[in-house]
Amino acid sequence: MNNRSRPPADRLLTVAEVAERLGTSERFPRRLIEERRITFVRLGRKVRIPESALNDFIAAGLVHPITTRTWRAA
Repeated sequence: MNNRSRPPADRLLTVAEVAERLGTSERFPRRLIEERRITFVRLGRKVRIPESALNDFIAAGLVHPITTRTWRAA
């Protein structure tokens, strides 16, 4: 298989990069990994989080606003 015909690989983020993107300390992404709440890749002793997994985690927590109804005076 030709390298050019493969889809581009997902970017692997460090715990520090994930923490910066989420606006948290490094402890939060490490807890997500420990609790298996986010997909991660182990490369020897190193841990990386695929960018798509982070995007999925963020999307799963997205809360849409409630549309307000206008009430008629009785």
